[in-house]
Amino acid sequence: MVQRNAIFRRQAYLIAVAGGTASGKTTVCHNIINHLGDTNKRVVIISQDSFYRNLTAEDLALAKKGDYNFDHPDAFDDALFKQVLCDLKEGLPVKIPCYDFKTHARVVGKEEIIDNADVVLIEGILVFYDPEIRKLFDMRIFVDTDSDIRLARRVQRDLTERGRNIAQVLHQYTTFVKPAFDDFCFPTKKYADLIIPRGAENIIAIGLLVQRIQEILRSPRSSSTNSLDSDGKQSDEENHVPSICGDFTPH
Repeated sequence: MVQRNAIFRRQAYLIAVAGGTASGKTTVCHNIINHLGDTNKRVVIISQDSFYRNLTAEDLALAKKGDYNFDHPDAFDDALFKQVLCDLKEGLPVKIPCYDFKTHARVVGKEEIIDNADVVLIEGILVFYDPEIRKLFDMRIFVDTDSDIRLARRVQRDLTERGRNIAQVLHQYTTFVKPAFDDFCFPTKKYADLIIPRGAENIIAIGLLVQRIQEILRSPRSSSTNSLDSDGKQSDEENHVPSICGDFTPH
């Protein structure tokens, strides 16, 4: 449990960054951070990958053979993910799990604590998928990258970073990744406020996002006031946040 001190807290502005596997979501987020410079942790990144469920023994056996679908919505712990987002919206400190892709399990005791952030970039393949989670975001971005480029990046990443062999990578891509993108990820593109073609190569789009975040950082924000739109009024979507988060007992 994260200790919640009675101090002035800022309500985080949540920016969701969706897109297919290896589309450049993480790189876009890091490029934004780099362009902003030192923000003293006022702008942070969270990956939806941190919220994969702990696998059962049966699921783990499938995962070791490359037969578990990590790109399906059921692979994620949406309840925990949603609770963390709700806490961020309230300006509360949160713990982000550390997920080990080689053991397919969360690493106990290595959680990252985020406290009093102004802007949180949340990247993941299915961050738009759940309607209630989707409503929590103040801005939604979809990184749109050619499928051939994404496959090449996926192969390289899984071989070098996740300890998998080429047969496993290609089997997972054709059996799970590509169908899941078509069924669950791509249809959510319509919910994006901004689509970034070519990912991190699109420096104009990234520059516009940096300017928007700089405006947010210059604006006073607290857990007692909702984020405002350009007219200084609460958006309809933000007005729904209390009822969405109210279903959860604070952890």
